[in-house]
Amino acid sequence: MILILLIFAAEANSSDSSGVTGNVDNSSKALGVTSFTNTEKIQLKDFSNATSMELPLATSNSLSSAKQEWIDNFTSSVLSESNSESNQFSIVERGAIGNGKLSPITVPVNKSDSSMLLSAAVETQTGDFISQGYGTSYQPFTTVRADNSSPTNTSYPFRASGKLFFKIGGSTYVCSASLIKKGVIVTAAHCVAQFGMQKFYSGWQFIPGYRNGSAPYGTWEAQTAYVVTKYFDGTDDCNSGVVCRNDIAVIVLKSKNRTYPGTNTGWYGYNYGDWGFTPSEQLTQITQIGYPVGLDNGLLMQRNDSYGFRSASLFDNTVIGSNMNGGSSGGPWINNFGYEPVFTGQSSTINGNANIIIGVTSWGYTDSGVKQQGASPFTSDNIGSLVNSACSSYPSAC
Repeated sequence: MILILLIFAAEANSSDSSGVTGNVDNSSKALGVTSFTNTEKIQLKDFSNATSMELPLATSNSLSSAKQEWIDNFTSSVLSESNSESNQFSIVERGAIGNGKLSPITVPVNKSDSSMLLSAAVETQTGDFISQGYGTSYQPFTTVRADNSSPTNTSYPFRASGKLFFKIGGSTYVCSASLIKKGVIVTAAHCVAQFGMQKFYSGWQFIPGYRNGSAPYGTWEAQTAYVVTKYFDGTDDCNSGVVCRNDIAVIVLKSKNRTYPGTNTGWYGYNYGDWGFTPSEQLTQITQIGYPVGLDNGLLMQRNDSYGFRSASLFDNTVIGSNMNGGSSGGPWINNFGYEPVFTGQSSTINGNANIIIGVTSWGYTDSGVKQQGASPFTSDNIGSLVNSACSSYPSAC
């Protein structure tokens, strides 16, 4: 799969119409690669002025068929006694815990957002059971703060997720992202470039474990971002540029003193193929992590748990029930979230590897009452090629 690259460097001599300074290099265009050298960097004031990246929204036209798929898949899983195995080739890359060493700094937050967050803190859950919610899609889920009785943002596996700041023109936006190598993050392609417009955004900075202005492991600038060419040039399978087959991007981060954030935070594993899905019904159990602006003003990490199903009518996107919105884009969808137990009499499970990403938040519905979100499928042609290209160019980050 041919990829588009965006490369950051130390100097630049030109400016495009959006005001981003840098040099566009088309010398490798015959090979399907375009590079963009950029000096854009987010300033401290930009963090407090950042707004959430709008979550791409699908119309309700595709809802009825997807809803029926959810019902059919779940019903067949209950009734089926089949033990058949999938024939689709799957690859699993495992993650790592990291050493947990902190290097904290503070970044500005919007004071009005922060004060609202503090005033709402007294209403947090105090130990009662939390019922699963659902929307008009009738797909159950539980969306809660990632925090327990104390913050979890510096605990693995939570700390491998974080907030992603970047620039579009003169404005600063936020998405979510997570580490899949010690110096490589995965996010949504629409947090890197606009579908089909052949123009990248700029100035990405990743803050693992972000919590209300606290950056416990520092901030990390982007070195190089990669997206699938079909998404970049608009030839991807998509419904109006929203529900796409390849809304996935990876970003290599710049090292500091020859180290990367994952050394401290750890990172998640990832897979592509049918791994994690039941063979015939294509069902899976997902933990979604993100920073949606509609919950705690995007200042705290949120966790959502839901069954997911793969929708043939939506370009094989995985669909879950969720109450997240803008700002959650690019956040990881994880199988087997948490610490793997030691088996002391119980047997292991099929596809039981812990903390394996199978997708990232990509889109929701225009009708907020539906309470569903979707993710492009991880395949060898997107996440496989993206990571291979990143690690070939920057082996020390992997």
